[in-house]
Amino acid sequence: MYDLVDIIVREQGKLSEIDGQTGDGDHGVNMGKGFRIAGERLRALPSFTLPEGLALLGDTLLSDIGGSMGPLYGTFFTDMSEVLDGKDILTAADFSAMLAAGLAAIQSLGEAKPGDKTLVDVLAPARTAFDDAIAQGKSFSEALQALQTAAAAGLEATRDMVAKVGRASRLGERSRGTLDAGAASCDMILETLAAGLIKQLAV
Repeated sequence: MYDLVDIIVREQGKLSEIDGQTGDGDHGVNMGKGFRIAGERLRALPSFTLPEGLALLGDTLLSDIGGSMGPLYGTFFTDMSEVLDGKDILTAADFSAMLAAGLAAIQSLGEAKPGDKTLVDVLAPARTAFDDAIAQGKSFSEALQALQTAAAAGLEATRDMVAKVGRASRLGERSRGTLDAGAASCDMILETLAAGLIKQLAV
């Protein structure tokens, strides 16, 4: 969980720079603030499980950051934590269910679809790639690697999309040619979460 917090805090400038090309440039600032506060609260705990960490992160983002992404990411992490509640060991099936819950949360709040130039363009293909890898008999680690590859590709794909929702949608065709900031933060979150799990599975 600390790696997840640290990547957003460290890269908040990059996220705001991306956001500034089509929006108001505050995505990194807001995300950095929320993840920094969550990190301080996590480090104050004697210990915590993954679902407890995700729940704390979700609660923090819901209550302590502004903008449109607070409710989106807050609900994203909260709903994923609820899927894992009470589980001591994370299985590939659990992780798949967690991704499904996170995607459903984002789409129920934001109504974004693949191709709308949002974080859904990272999350949806990443989830599909993970599930497809498991269905093909790949290991948990291999499926996580497939997720990482799909997340990165999903982010890059937003560059050639026209924004259909959010502030950037007002630019129409002028939003083409830039990455989506929400997609960028989602890629960081998924790739970092997967990397941490891959490391744990290798022990």
